[in-house]
Amino acid sequence: MTLRPSAGFPELLLRPIAAEDKDALVAGLGQLSERSVYQRFLSPKPRLTSSELRYLTEVDFVDHYALVAVLARSPAVIVGVGRWVRSVEAPSDAEIAIVIADDVQGRGVGTLLGRALADAAREAGIERFTASMLPTNVAAHRLFTKISSRLELTRQHGVDEIVAPLTVAA
Repeated sequence: MTLRPSAGFPELLLRPIAAEDKDALVAGLGQLSERSVYQRFLSPKPRLTSSELRYLTEVDFVDHYALVAVLARSPAVIVGVGRWVRSVEAPSDAEIAIVIADDVQGRGVGTLLGRALADAAREAGIERFTASMLPTNVAAHRLFTKISSRLELTRQHGVDEIVAPLTVAA
C-alpha cells in the first residue's frame, strides 16, 4: 500500500514485516534517539538480541501481526514499525506498539500505521487494543485517540495502561 501521510512528505510503502528485515530493524534502532527508544521499550535498549530479532521479524500474521513503513523511493530504509500481539488470556485483545523514526515523527506515519493495524486487527477478530506507555509520551496518547473514540486509561507504577475498543468507525 503506497500512501502519503502529509503534504510535502514523500510517499510511503506500508508492507508486512519480513524475516529479511532484521538488518534494517537493527539499523533503524541505531538511528533512534535515546528518548524514542525509551518511550518504545520503557527502558534503555542499546541493541536487539538475535532472539528478539527473530521474534520481531518472523511473525505469523494471525496472533502476531507487524507492518513496516518504508520510503517508497528507498524501500530498504524502515521509518516506522507497528505491531499487535494477540493476548493468550483474552484472544479478542491485542497489545499494540508503534515506533517512528525521529526525523519523521509528527508527519502522520504513526497514524497511518495505527489505522492499518486497527483494520487488520478487526479483520482478525480483535476487539480491543491495549498498550503501556509513559504518561509523557504525548504522541502515543494522541495516536490512540485516532484509533479509538473511547479510551480507558489507568496509571500504575508511573506507566499509563490504555485500552482502546476497536469499532467499525475507528
